[in-house]
Amino acid sequence: MSKKILFIEDESALQKTFGEILKQEGYETISALDGEIGLRLAKENKPNIILLDLILPKIHGFDVLKKLKEDNETKEIPVIVLTNLEGLEDVEKALELGATTYLVKTQYSLEEVVQKIKKALGE
Repeated sequence: MSKKILFIEDESALQKTFGEILKQEGYETISALDGEIGLRLAKENKPNIILLDLILPKIHGFDVLKKLKEDNETKEIPVIVLTNLEGLEDVEKALELGATTYLVKTQYSLEEVVQKIKKALGE
């Protein structure tokens, strides 16, 4: 049974590249291009892990994270924040809201992000 990863990210190029890498690793990727769709898909698909960008259309990533953690159906799903926001306040806020890991896009290669996903999934 392949593990499902929900990727909430509005850059479709990144969605595509990342989706292909994760597929090669044997994961099933579900894409959401805005926060609203992301929340809906999280409830519908119960992914094993969620990758979340913070700068999103419709619902900001922090609000998405908050709603995920307030909902009994999704609160146990680990969330890795993958964003360009580097501010310490943003990092602290995301972790306080329940993010498992906080990664700044420019500081990690896609391969490294995949390693972080595996770690968060306990693989």
